[in-house]
Amino acid sequence: MEKIGYIEISIKGQKGNLELKPDNYDIREVITVIENAEKLLFPGERKERPLVSYGIEDGSVKHIFRTVMQAVIGFNAVLSAVNTNQSLDFLDLNTAKAIESFQEEAIKKNYTFSISTSLQDSGKIQIDALTHYFRNSTYWVDAELYFYGKITNAGGKDKANIHLVTEELGTIIIQTPQQFLAEREENLLYKIFGIRAVGKQNSETGEIDKNNFKFLELIDYNTRYDKRYLKSLRRKAMTWLNKINPDDWLREIRGYDA
Repeated sequence: MEKIGYIEISIKGQKGNLELKPDNYDIREVITVIENAEKLLFPGERKERPLVSYGIEDGSVKHIFRTVMQAVIGFNAVLSAVNTNQSLDFLDLNTAKAIESFQEEAIKKNYTFSISTSLQDSGKIQIDALTHYFRNSTYWVDAELYFYGKITNAGGKDKANIHLVTEELGTIIIQTPQQFLAEREENLLYKIFGIRAVGKQNSETGEIDKNNFKFLELIDYNTRYDKRYLKSLRRKAMTWLNKINPDDWLREIRGYDA
Protein backbone atom coordinates (compact mmCIF):
# COMPACT_ATOMS: atom_id res chain seq x y z
CA MET A 1 0.00 0.00 0.00
CA GLU A 2 1.33 3.44 -0.95
CA LYS A 3 2.37 5.84 1.77
CA ILE A 4 -0.02 8.75 2.27
CA GLY A 5 0.82 12.35 3.12
CA TYR A 6 -1.10 15.59 3.00
CA ILE A 7 -0.94 19.27 2.18
CA GLU A 8 -2.50 21.78 4.52
CA ILE A 9 -4.01 25.10 3.49
CA SER A 10 -4.78 27.12 6.60
CA ILE A 11 -6.80 30.34 6.37
CA LYS A 12 -7.11 32.99 9.05
CA GLY A 13 -9.32 36.07 8.89
CA GLN A 14 -12.59 37.65 9.90
CA LYS A 15 -16.21 37.37 8.83
CA GLY A 16 -17.42 40.77 9.95
CA ASN A 17 -16.77 40.82 13.70
CA LEU A 18 -16.42 37.03 13.90
CA GLU A 19 -13.26 35.02 13.61
CA LEU A 20 -13.19 32.86 10.51
CA LYS A 21 -14.04 29.20 11.22
CA PRO A 22 -15.71 26.28 9.39
CA ASP A 23 -19.18 27.27 10.67
CA ASN A 24 -19.11 30.61 8.85
CA TYR A 25 -16.96 29.61 5.88
CA ASP A 26 -19.06 29.60 2.70
CA ILE A 27 -19.28 26.54 0.46
CA ARG A 28 -18.20 28.56 -2.59
CA GLU A 29 -14.95 29.38 -0.82
CA VAL A 30 -14.52 25.68 -0.05
CA ILE A 31 -15.00 24.78 -3.72
CA THR A 32 -12.42 27.35 -4.82
CA VAL A 33 -9.82 25.99 -2.39
CA ILE A 34 -10.48 22.40 -3.51
CA GLU A 35 -10.09 23.31 -7.20
CA ASN A 36 -6.86 25.19 -6.51
CA ALA A 37 -5.47 22.37 -4.35
CA GLU A 38 -5.95 19.92 -7.22
CA LYS A 39 -4.01 22.26 -9.52
CA LEU A 40 -1.23 22.56 -6.94
CA LEU A 41 -0.84 18.80 -6.55
CA PHE A 42 -1.48 17.80 -10.16
CA PRO A 43 -0.91 20.78 -12.49
CA GLY A 44 -0.90 18.67 -15.66
CA GLU A 45 -3.43 16.12 -16.93
CA ARG A 46 -5.66 15.17 -13.99
CA LYS A 47 -7.85 12.42 -15.49
CA GLU A 48 -5.69 9.62 -14.10
CA ARG A 49 -4.38 11.28 -10.93
CA PRO A 50 -4.25 9.39 -7.61
CA LEU A 51 -7.09 9.63 -5.11
CA VAL A 52 -7.24 12.85 -3.07
CA SER A 53 -9.37 12.89 0.10
CA TYR A 54 -10.45 16.07 1.83
CA GLY A 55 -11.21 17.29 5.34
CA ILE A 56 -11.87 20.68 6.96
CA GLU A 57 -10.87 21.50 10.52
CA ASP A 58 -10.85 24.38 12.99
CA GLY A 59 -7.89 26.64 13.31
CA SER A 60 -9.19 29.10 11.94
CA VAL A 61 -10.08 27.07 8.84
CA LYS A 62 -7.77 24.21 7.89
CA HIS A 63 -8.15 22.39 4.59
CA ILE A 64 -6.43 19.00 4.61
CA PHE A 65 -5.80 17.15 1.32
CA ARG A 66 -4.49 13.59 1.65
CA THR A 67 -2.90 11.79 -1.26
CA VAL A 68 0.09 9.64 -2.24
CA MET A 69 3.39 10.69 -0.67
CA GLN A 70 5.09 11.10 -4.03
CA ALA A 71 2.74 13.96 -4.96
CA VAL A 72 3.22 15.56 -1.54
CA ILE A 73 7.02 15.38 -1.85
CA GLY A 74 6.86 17.00 -5.30
CA PHE A 75 4.63 19.80 -4.05
CA ASN A 76 6.87 20.34 -1.01
CA ALA A 77 9.75 21.05 -3.42
CA VAL A 78 7.57 23.63 -5.17
CA LEU A 79 6.76 25.34 -1.85
CA SER A 80 10.44 25.55 -0.92
CA ALA A 81 11.37 26.99 -4.32
CA VAL A 82 8.61 29.62 -4.20
CA ASN A 83 9.61 30.62 -0.68
CA THR A 84 13.28 30.91 -1.71
CA ASN A 85 12.73 32.78 -4.97
CA GLN A 86 9.65 34.79 -3.93
CA SER A 87 8.49 34.38 -7.52
CA LEU A 88 5.97 32.35 -9.54
CA ASP A 89 7.55 32.84 -12.95
CA PHE A 90 9.34 29.48 -12.98
CA LEU A 91 6.20 27.48 -12.11
CA ASP A 92 3.89 25.43 -14.27
CA LEU A 93 1.01 27.65 -15.38
CA ASN A 94 -1.73 25.89 -13.38
CA THR A 95 0.37 25.95 -10.19
CA ALA A 96 1.08 29.66 -10.60
CA LYS A 97 -2.59 30.43 -11.24
CA ALA A 98 -3.66 28.55 -8.10
CA ILE A 99 -1.27 30.55 -5.92
CA GLU A 100 -2.36 33.78 -7.64
CA SER A 101 -5.97 32.89 -6.79
CA PHE A 102 -5.05 32.68 -3.09
CA GLN A 103 -3.22 36.01 -3.37
CA GLU A 104 -6.27 37.69 -4.92
CA GLU A 105 -8.50 36.27 -2.18
CA ALA A 106 -6.09 37.47 0.51
CA ILE A 107 -6.17 41.03 -0.87
CA LYS A 108 -9.94 41.05 -1.39
CA LYS A 109 -10.93 39.60 2.01
CA ASN A 110 -7.87 40.34 4.14
CA TYR A 111 -7.26 36.62 4.67
CA THR A 112 -3.93 35.02 5.54
CA PHE A 113 -3.16 31.73 3.78
CA SER A 114 -0.49 29.34 5.08
CA ILE A 115 0.37 26.44 2.78
CA SER A 116 2.52 23.53 3.98
CA THR A 117 2.80 19.72 3.86
CA SER A 118 2.94 16.81 6.29
CA LEU A 119 6.69 16.33 5.71
CA GLN A 120 9.13 17.02 8.49
CA ASP A 121 10.86 20.38 7.83
CA SER A 122 8.10 21.13 5.34
CA GLY A 123 8.39 23.99 2.91
CA LYS A 124 5.89 26.74 3.63
CA ILE A 125 4.57 29.92 2.09
CA GLN A 126 2.36 32.55 3.69
CA ILE A 127 0.12 34.73 1.57
CA ASP A 128 -1.61 37.84 2.92
CA ALA A 129 -2.78 41.25 1.73
CA LEU A 130 0.79 42.60 1.73
CA THR A 131 2.51 39.82 -0.23
CA HIS A 132 2.77 39.85 -4.01
CA TYR A 133 2.54 36.33 -5.41
CA PHE A 134 1.79 37.15 -9.03
CA ARG A 135 3.50 36.20 -12.26
CA ASN A 136 5.57 38.81 -14.04
CA SER A 137 3.33 39.85 -16.93
CA THR A 138 6.32 40.85 -19.10
CA TYR A 139 7.03 37.15 -19.68
CA TRP A 140 3.61 36.57 -21.25
CA VAL A 141 3.16 37.92 -24.75
CA ASP A 142 0.48 37.66 -27.45
CA ALA A 143 1.19 34.87 -29.94
CA GLU A 144 -0.62 33.70 -33.06
CA LEU A 145 -1.20 29.95 -32.78
CA TYR A 146 -2.62 27.17 -34.94
CA PHE A 147 -4.56 24.23 -33.50
CA TYR A 148 -6.06 21.16 -35.18
CA GLY A 149 -8.67 18.88 -33.71
CA LYS A 150 -12.33 17.93 -33.38
CA ILE A 151 -14.93 20.56 -32.42
CA THR A 152 -17.12 19.17 -29.63
CA ASN A 153 -19.04 22.31 -28.69
CA ALA A 154 -19.77 25.67 -30.30
CA GLY A 155 -21.91 28.49 -28.95
CA GLY A 156 -22.84 30.06 -25.65
CA LYS A 157 -25.58 32.36 -24.36
CA ASP A 158 -23.40 35.37 -23.52
CA LYS A 159 -19.78 34.55 -24.32
CA ALA A 160 -19.61 32.29 -27.35
CA ASN A 161 -16.75 29.84 -27.70
CA ILE A 162 -15.56 26.75 -29.50
CA HIS A 163 -14.32 23.63 -27.68
CA LEU A 164 -11.59 21.96 -29.72
CA VAL A 165 -10.13 18.56 -28.72
CA THR A 166 -6.44 18.47 -29.70
CA GLU A 167 -3.80 15.77 -29.32
CA GLU A 168 -1.19 18.10 -27.83
CA LEU A 169 -3.18 20.18 -25.32
CA GLY A 170 -6.37 18.19 -24.77
CA THR A 171 -9.55 20.27 -24.93
CA ILE A 172 -9.00 23.98 -25.45
CA ILE A 173 -11.67 26.68 -25.32
CA ILE A 174 -11.46 29.49 -27.86
CA GLN A 175 -13.48 32.70 -27.45
CA THR A 176 -15.38 33.12 -30.71
CA PRO A 177 -17.60 35.96 -32.05
CA GLN A 178 -21.27 35.02 -31.98
CA GLN A 179 -21.70 36.52 -35.44
CA PHE A 180 -19.23 34.06 -36.94
CA LEU A 181 -21.08 31.08 -35.49
CA ALA A 182 -24.47 32.49 -36.54
CA GLU A 183 -23.35 32.90 -40.15
CA ARG A 184 -21.96 29.36 -40.52
CA GLU A 185 -24.39 27.31 -42.58
CA GLU A 186 -22.77 23.92 -41.92
CA ASN A 187 -22.79 22.09 -38.61
CA LEU A 188 -19.31 22.29 -37.07
CA LEU A 189 -19.79 19.67 -34.36
CA TYR A 190 -17.66 16.52 -34.36
CA LYS A 191 -15.74 17.54 -37.45
CA ILE A 192 -12.00 18.11 -37.81
CA PHE A 193 -10.90 21.72 -38.30
CA GLY A 194 -7.90 23.91 -37.87
CA ILE A 195 -8.27 27.13 -35.90
CA ARG A 196 -5.99 30.14 -36.00
CA ALA A 197 -6.13 31.96 -32.67
CA VAL A 198 -4.26 34.48 -30.59
CA GLY A 199 -3.25 33.58 -27.03
CA LYS A 200 -0.69 34.19 -24.32
CA GLN A 201 2.68 32.45 -24.52
CA ASN A 202 5.60 32.59 -22.11
CA SER A 203 8.52 34.21 -23.93
CA GLU A 204 11.00 32.38 -21.70
CA THR A 205 9.63 28.82 -21.65
CA GLY A 206 7.28 28.72 -24.65
CA GLU A 207 4.41 27.55 -22.39
CA ILE A 208 0.93 28.37 -23.67
CA ASP A 209 -1.88 29.67 -21.47
CA LYS A 210 -4.78 27.34 -22.35
CA ASN A 211 -7.43 29.67 -20.89
CA ASN A 212 -7.06 32.80 -23.01
CA PHE A 213 -7.48 31.95 -26.69
CA LYS A 214 -9.31 34.32 -29.04
CA PHE A 215 -10.57 33.16 -32.41
CA LEU A 216 -9.07 34.52 -35.64
CA GLU A 217 -9.91 32.05 -38.40
CA LEU A 218 -11.44 28.64 -39.07
CA ILE A 219 -9.40 26.42 -41.41
CA ASP A 220 -10.97 23.55 -43.33
CA TYR A 221 -8.94 20.45 -42.63
CA ASN A 222 -9.61 17.31 -44.65
CA THR A 223 -7.17 14.41 -44.43
CA ARG A 224 -9.04 12.36 -47.10
CA TYR A 225 -6.99 11.58 -50.21
CA ASP A 226 -8.63 13.40 -53.14
CA LYS A 227 -7.23 12.20 -56.48
CA ARG A 228 -9.20 14.71 -58.57
CA TYR A 229 -8.02 17.62 -56.41
CA LEU A 230 -4.36 16.58 -56.78
CA LYS A 231 -4.77 16.25 -60.56
CA SER A 232 -6.18 19.77 -60.75
CA LEU A 233 -3.17 21.10 -58.85
CA ARG A 234 -0.80 19.35 -61.25
CA ARG A 235 -2.62 20.82 -64.26
CA LYS A 236 -2.31 24.30 -62.81
CA ALA A 237 1.38 23.79 -62.07
CA MET A 238 2.19 22.52 -65.57
CA THR A 239 1.15 25.82 -67.19
CA TRP A 240 4.12 27.61 -65.65
CA LEU A 241 6.50 24.66 -65.28
CA ASN A 242 6.48 24.18 -69.09
CA LYS A 243 7.84 27.72 -69.47
CA ILE A 244 10.90 27.05 -67.30
CA ASN A 245 14.27 26.26 -68.90
CA PRO A 246 15.77 23.56 -66.58
CA ASP A 247 19.38 24.66 -67.24
CA ASP A 248 18.64 28.31 -66.49
CA TRP A 249 16.65 27.35 -63.35
CA LEU A 250 19.52 25.20 -62.01
CA ARG A 251 22.10 27.94 -62.65
CA GLU A 252 19.88 30.44 -60.84
CA ILE A 253 19.34 28.39 -57.66
CA ARG A 254 23.05 27.46 -57.57
CA GLY A 255 24.03 31.11 -57.81
CA TYR A 256 25.87 30.81 -61.16
CA ASP A 257 25.92 33.60 -63.71
CA ALA A 258 23.45 33.18 -66.54
